[in-house]
Amino acid sequence: MNLNLKNRTAVVCGSTQGIGLASALELASLGANVVLLARNEESLRQVIQSLDITMGQKHSYLVADFRNSSSVYDTITSYVANGGRADILVNNTGGPAAGNIEHASKEQFLNAFESHLLCNQILAQALVPAMRKNKWGRIINIISTSVKSPLPGLGVSNTIRAAVASWAKTLATELAPNGITVNNVLPGFTATARASSIVEDKALKQGTSRHEILAKMVKEIPVGRMATPLEIGSAVAFLASPAAAYITGINLPVDGGRLTCL
Repeated sequence: MNLNLKNRTAVVCGSTQGIGLASALELASLGANVVLLARNEESLRQVIQSLDITMGQKHSYLVADFRNSSSVYDTITSYVANGGRADILVNNTGGPAAGNIEHASKEQFLNAFESHLLCNQILAQALVPAMRKNKWGRIINIISTSVKSPLPGLGVSNTIRAAVASWAKTLATELAPNGITVNNVLPGFTATARASSIVEDKALKQGTSRHEILAKMVKEIPVGRMATPLEIGSAVAFLASPAAAYITGINLPVDGGRLTCL
């Protein structure tokens, strides 16, 4: 199986922690040059030291805040104008705050739309031209199993994630003739800061302990545990590889069997 990404360049968003960091580590381990993209420059400097360089990889970072799409636009257009390119784009950013959709404000929807869908679109528009020229590209979006089965108490997230999934499917069809694939990875319950925040929120609202909430969530997973970020990162790395050239426009659940739908 050809998983070699030597001489490929990957822009990985939200790559200082959790699934974004794990994806960056896995892509680098396959030989890719990784461009980290996140808002905390000090964290970016630390992470870049942990990436594999045994195959001569050259890693770098960009600073942008996904809460401000103009920041992302300025950063990525400057990168491209200065000769930067990407063969692989991993779209990933922190999910919207938990809460029932009934009580969600207009601002919550607008903020989520900006940080997820608009920023994905900005990055794709900047990086796709070089992919098209080279007849090779991978766009991988980290979203959620909620696009197949909405999750209780995550109203805004469920809505925006579904919008990103439809955006990706549309883009996959448009770009397929150019050798560019577009896919979504749908993580299940994964041991990240985001999951910890959701557990804390549920415990507070239900007046119970964090341990009880976590046990209840894990009970719903057939494999009996949460995923590690690296397990999600491995799925990302596979979809980025030459071996996945004929896979495009899909939603790939990595959820330990939790989804009950096909």
